[in-house]
Amino acid sequence: MRDVTLLQIYDHRIAQKYIQRSGMAHAIRCAYHAYALAINEKIDVDLATKGAFLHDIGHYTWYKNGKWDFSLYKAYDIHAIKGAERAHKLLIRLGEHPRKAKEIALAILLHTDSYLPNGKLQLTPLQSLVARADEMDEEPLGDHHYRTVSDKQARQLLHELDSKITAVLNKNLN
Repeated sequence: MRDVTLLQIYDHRIAQKYIQRSGMAHAIRCAYHAYALAINEKIDVDLATKGAFLHDIGHYTWYKNGKWDFSLYKAYDIHAIKGAERAHKLLIRLGEHPRKAKEIALAILLHTDSYLPNGKLQLTPLQSLVARADEMDEEPLGDHHYRTVSDKQARQLLHELDSKITAVLNKNLN
C-alpha cells in the first residue's frame, strides 16, 4: 500500500515550485528510468520512483544572463543537501511513512557526488539506483534541465506511472 503517489507530490505547491525550477520533464523521465531499473533489480519501485522524481528538488537557480551556468553549478552547488531536506519535509507533510521518507531523502542526498570530498561512499542499492536514473537522462552542460512538458502531459505520465507502481506492489502482495 502506498501512502503518497507521484501525482500527489506533483500537485503540491512546493513540488511545483522547486521541481519546475530544475526541470519537470527531467524529473519525470528519471522516475520512469528508476521504475525500469527497480523492476530489473528488484528494488522497491515506490521508493525508487519518488527518489528519482524528487532528486533535483533542492536546485538553486544557477543562471547567468538567462542561461543555466554549468560552471557556477559545478563550483558551488549543494542541491542534493537542500533537496534531501526539502523532499523529506514534503513527503512527511503529504503523509508518507517516516521510514520511507528518510530512505528517499538519503537517496536524494547521495544521488550526486558533486559536493562531496574525494573518496568512495558505499551506497545502498536504492541510493545507487536514483543516481543512475539521473545519469541516464543527463545531457551535456545541464541541458536536460531545459526540457519542458505540459501540465496535461505531466499529469498523464505520472498517473500512468502511479498505476504501474500500484500494480507491481499489489502483485508483490499476492
